[in-house]
Amino acid sequence: MLDLLVFYGSYRRDRLGIRLADYLVRNLGERGHKAELIDARAVGLPMLDRMYKEYAPGEAPPEMERLAQRIREADGFVFVAGEYNWGPQPGLKNLTDHFLEEWFWRPAAIASYSFGRIAGARSNFAWHGTLSEMGMIVVSSTITVGPIKDTLDEEGHAIGDAGKSLDRSFPRFAADLEYWAEAGKRQRAERDPPY
Repeated sequence: MLDLLVFYGSYRRDRLGIRLADYLVRNLGERGHKAELIDARAVGLPMLDRMYKEYAPGEAPPEMERLAQRIREADGFVFVAGEYNWGPQPGLKNLTDHFLEEWFWRPAAIASYSFGRIAGARSNFAWHGTLSEMGMIVVSSTITVGPIKDTLDEEGHAIGDAGKSLDRSFPRFAADLEYWAEAGKRQRAERDPPY
């Protein structure tokens, strides 16, 4: 069993991407993993002023301290990347930027979405470089969902032909993340990271 965190970053009132986040949490759970949704809006970190590492031990805000601990415990991450004006969601970017070393030496997978047919592909591409720079290994398999309203219902269940396509692509996406998360977990158990 792997401990996987699924990060979602929309602050909008009528959020559609939460459907994809729910789909991923449920389907990773069905594969026998502990999968937990980390919703940036629910965590409620402020706009970045000080990173977690910039606080003296024990002085970080409680929600930041809790999340830092969960990130350190996790075996891998999934980032649900909505596309806003050709770029990443500011809420998700703000959440991730509060941390740095906590992300190191774990794999990340990207699942993107949009209201239209581009399916968040531009945000997906932008996230790859960002996550790599933050010390994560980004797996090659990815998921792009769009139009999201034609792919997932309000509970995050696949619908229609687009949903069938998502269901077909999910196993490879999950297997890629599992492979690297299992390898990293074994490596971390055997020796400390080089820095």
